[in-house]
Amino acid sequence: MPHPALCPDHTAVVTGGASGIGLAAALRFAGLGMNVCIADIDETRLRESAARLTAAATRGEAAVMTAKVDVSSRDSVAALERAVRARFGAVDVLMNNAGIQPGSKMFGPEDNWQRILGVNLWGIIHGAQVFAANMIAQGRPALIINTGSKQGITTPPGDPAYNVSKAGVKAFTEALQHELRNTPGCQVTAHLFIPGFVFTPLTANGRIEKPAAAWTPEQTVDFMLERVAAGDFYVLCPDNDVPRALDERRILWAAGDIVENRPPLSRWHADYTEAFAAFVKKSP
Repeated sequence: MPHPALCPDHTAVVTGGASGIGLAAALRFAGLGMNVCIADIDETRLRESAARLTAAATRGEAAVMTAKVDVSSRDSVAALERAVRARFGAVDVLMNNAGIQPGSKMFGPEDNWQRILGVNLWGIIHGAQVFAANMIAQGRPALIINTGSKQGITTPPGDPAYNVSKAGVKAFTEALQHELRNTPGCQVTAHLFIPGFVFTPLTANGRIEKPAAAWTPEQTVDFMLERVAAGDFYVLCPDNDVPRALDERRILWAAGDIVENRPPLSRWHADYTEAFAAFVKKSP
């Protein structure tokens, strides 16, 4: 059974909704008979995606809305919330999915760090803070789904700004769910969506064909909806290369750096290569 928020004539808002996982989610919502608003910074992609959504929506164009939004700006997100309510009324699903990964270096330009944190972290904070109050006041089941990353949990070396942004998304979404479940009468739940390797414009890097290791956006969204319906907060997605058991061992090892007082990121430390390999092979 789908989550009760996913009903015909209910409304879903998806940021970063003009491509990749966001568009796949929007198409699923439209196919369920929902009103769908996709928000994105890319006007060309918004126009192209609107046609696909209209074809998928049970009520056609009447159920589809697009909005050019800069999620790093609270004013822009607030304008989106007002526009969606003016068009469709209540918002039942907010999927804070907009994200960028241009690459970063520890001592790289501050503007690059600001842009990554502005979109990936502040975009999610803005979305939740702007939309949540009215979603709670509706008095019916609703969802806030925030797109995180495994890089925000295991924080591998190589892209520190992205890791910081996604680690912040994890901490924020945990705090958000704690707040929601302790709010009297609240029927809104938050969920941390943690995709695996997914073939999207963000990860394509010039490739045209999907790598064998990657899932499609559609596979990933279907898994997300299944686990949200089951009540999962941490929606930890596998892919064709990394099963859940391996993700679990990697996550446990990362947490163990603190408990065992190892060097940070010891998984990539030469002195711990053999110990990590042995740990992964052990049964949980």
